[in-house]
Amino acid sequence: MVVLFVGLATSCKKDDDNNDDLQNQNIPNVAFDTGGLINTNLPQYNQMQFAGNSVVLGNTYGINGVVVYYAGGINYSAFELSDPSHPLSDCSNLSVSQGAATCNCDDEKSFSIVTGLALNGTNSQFPLKRYSVEVSGNIIRVFNN
Repeated sequence: MVVLFVGLATSCKKDDDNNDDLQNQNIPNVAFDTGGLINTNLPQYNQMQFAGNSVVLGNTYGINGVVVYYAGGINYSAFELSDPSHPLSDCSNLSVSQGAATCNCDDEKSFSIVTGLALNGTNSQFPLKRYSVEVSGNIIRVFNN
Protein backbone atom coordinates (compact mmCIF):
# COMPACT_ATOMS: atom_id res chain seq x y z
CA MET A 1 0.00 0.00 0.00
CA VAL A 2 2.82 2.41 0.87
CA VAL A 3 4.62 1.55 -2.39
CA LEU A 4 1.51 2.44 -4.39
CA PHE A 5 1.18 5.83 -2.64
CA VAL A 6 4.86 6.64 -3.15
CA GLY A 7 4.57 5.68 -6.82
CA LEU A 8 1.56 7.93 -7.33
CA ALA A 9 3.10 10.81 -5.42
CA THR A 10 6.31 10.76 -7.46
CA SER A 11 4.67 10.19 -10.85
CA CYS A 12 3.22 13.73 -11.01
CA LYS A 13 5.42 16.46 -12.40
CA LYS A 14 5.18 20.07 -11.29
CA ASP A 15 4.36 21.26 -14.82
CA ASP A 16 1.35 18.92 -14.93
CA ASP A 17 -0.47 21.52 -12.81
CA ASN A 18 -0.63 24.18 -15.53
CA ASN A 19 -1.03 22.66 -18.95
CA ASP A 20 -3.10 25.45 -20.54
CA ASP A 21 -0.25 26.93 -22.54
CA LEU A 22 1.61 23.59 -23.02
CA GLN A 23 4.92 25.35 -22.30
CA ASN A 24 4.52 27.56 -25.36
CA GLN A 25 7.83 29.37 -25.89
CA ASN A 26 6.09 32.04 -28.03
CA ILE A 27 4.17 33.49 -25.07
CA PRO A 28 6.29 34.49 -22.06
CA ASN A 29 4.73 34.41 -18.61
CA VAL A 30 4.02 37.92 -17.32
CA ALA A 31 2.59 38.77 -13.92
CA PHE A 32 -0.27 41.30 -13.69
CA ASP A 33 -3.44 41.94 -11.70
CA THR A 34 -6.37 44.10 -12.76
CA GLY A 35 -7.51 44.47 -9.13
CA GLY A 36 -10.78 46.43 -9.07
CA LEU A 37 -10.44 47.83 -12.61
CA ILE A 38 -13.38 45.89 -14.10
CA ASN A 39 -16.42 47.10 -12.18
CA THR A 40 -19.66 46.19 -13.97
CA ASN A 41 -21.34 49.26 -12.43
CA LEU A 42 -19.10 51.49 -14.58
CA PRO A 43 -20.44 52.36 -18.06
CA GLN A 44 -17.38 51.00 -19.91
CA TYR A 45 -17.84 47.55 -18.29
CA ASN A 46 -21.65 47.48 -17.98
CA GLN A 47 -21.97 45.00 -20.89
CA MET A 48 -20.19 42.40 -18.72
CA GLN A 49 -23.45 41.98 -16.77
CA PHE A 50 -24.95 40.23 -19.80
CA ALA A 51 -23.95 36.82 -21.13
CA GLY A 52 -22.23 36.69 -24.50
CA ASN A 53 -20.33 39.95 -24.09
CA SER A 54 -16.64 40.63 -23.84
CA VAL A 55 -14.28 43.46 -23.01
CA VAL A 56 -10.74 44.02 -24.26
CA LEU A 57 -8.17 45.38 -21.81
CA GLY A 58 -5.27 47.17 -23.49
CA ASN A 59 -1.65 46.08 -23.39
CA THR A 60 -1.27 47.40 -19.84
CA TYR A 61 -2.32 43.85 -18.91
CA GLY A 62 -0.75 40.72 -20.33
CA ILE A 63 1.58 41.13 -23.29
CA ASN A 64 -0.65 42.51 -26.06
CA GLY A 65 -3.75 42.91 -23.93
CA VAL A 66 -6.40 40.62 -22.50
CA VAL A 67 -9.91 39.72 -23.61
CA VAL A 68 -12.45 38.86 -20.91
CA TYR A 69 -15.60 36.99 -21.98
CA TYR A 70 -18.77 36.46 -19.90
CA ALA A 71 -20.66 33.24 -20.72
CA GLY A 72 -23.33 33.70 -18.03
CA GLY A 73 -23.77 32.65 -14.41
CA ILE A 74 -20.30 32.54 -12.86
CA ASN A 75 -18.56 31.58 -16.12
CA TYR A 76 -15.86 33.98 -17.29
CA SER A 77 -12.80 33.40 -19.43
CA ALA A 78 -9.77 35.61 -19.95
CA PHE A 79 -7.09 35.14 -22.60
CA GLU A 80 -3.89 36.77 -23.81
CA LEU A 81 -4.28 38.68 -27.08
CA SER A 82 -1.08 37.29 -28.64
CA ASP A 83 -1.24 34.53 -31.24
CA PRO A 84 0.23 31.43 -29.55
CA SER A 85 1.33 30.07 -32.95
CA HIS A 86 3.75 32.89 -33.74
CA PRO A 87 6.72 34.44 -31.98
CA LEU A 88 5.83 37.90 -30.71
CA SER A 89 5.76 40.44 -33.54
CA ASP A 90 3.56 43.24 -34.85
CA CYS A 91 1.33 40.79 -36.69
CA SER A 92 0.92 38.36 -33.77
CA ASN A 93 -1.38 40.80 -31.95
CA LEU A 94 -4.95 39.48 -31.92
CA SER A 95 -8.02 41.55 -32.81
CA VAL A 96 -11.39 40.59 -31.29
CA SER A 97 -14.59 40.48 -33.31
CA GLN A 98 -17.75 38.37 -33.07
CA GLY A 99 -16.46 35.89 -30.49
CA ALA A 100 -13.11 35.31 -32.17
CA ALA A 101 -9.59 36.61 -31.73
CA THR A 102 -7.72 36.76 -35.05
CA CYS A 103 -4.06 37.49 -35.71
CA ASN A 104 -2.90 40.08 -38.21
CA CYS A 105 -0.32 37.79 -39.84
CA ASP A 106 -0.81 36.49 -43.38
CA ASP A 107 -2.28 33.19 -42.13
CA GLU A 108 -4.99 35.01 -40.08
CA LYS A 109 -5.24 32.33 -37.37
CA SER A 110 -8.46 32.59 -35.31
CA PHE A 111 -9.27 31.43 -31.79
CA SER A 112 -12.44 31.27 -29.70
CA ILE A 113 -12.55 33.85 -26.89
CA VAL A 114 -14.84 31.44 -25.00
CA THR A 115 -12.57 28.37 -24.98
CA GLY A 116 -9.21 29.67 -26.25
CA LEU A 117 -9.12 26.89 -28.85
CA ALA A 118 -8.31 27.33 -32.54
CA LEU A 119 -11.38 27.81 -34.72
CA ASN A 120 -12.17 25.77 -37.83
CA GLY A 121 -9.65 26.43 -40.56
CA THR A 122 -6.91 27.39 -38.09
CA ASN A 123 -4.06 24.99 -37.54
CA SER A 124 -2.37 25.68 -34.20
CA GLN A 125 -0.43 23.49 -31.83
CA PHE A 126 -1.30 25.80 -28.93
CA PRO A 127 -4.51 27.33 -27.51
CA LEU A 128 -4.64 30.94 -26.33
CA LYS A 129 -2.90 31.58 -23.02
CA ARG A 130 -5.56 31.53 -20.30
CA TYR A 131 -5.51 33.92 -17.34
CA SER A 132 -7.22 33.51 -13.96
CA VAL A 133 -10.54 35.24 -13.23
CA GLU A 134 -12.17 35.93 -9.85
CA VAL A 135 -15.53 37.62 -9.35
CA SER A 136 -16.64 39.37 -6.19
CA GLY A 137 -19.95 41.21 -6.50
CA ASN A 138 -19.56 43.69 -9.38
CA ILE A 139 -15.76 43.39 -9.54
CA ILE A 140 -14.13 41.08 -12.09
CA ARG A 141 -10.45 40.51 -11.31
CA VAL A 142 -8.14 39.08 -13.98
CA PHE A 143 -4.63 38.09 -13.01
CA ASN A 144 -1.57 36.01 -13.75
CA ASN A 145 1.08 35.22 -11.13
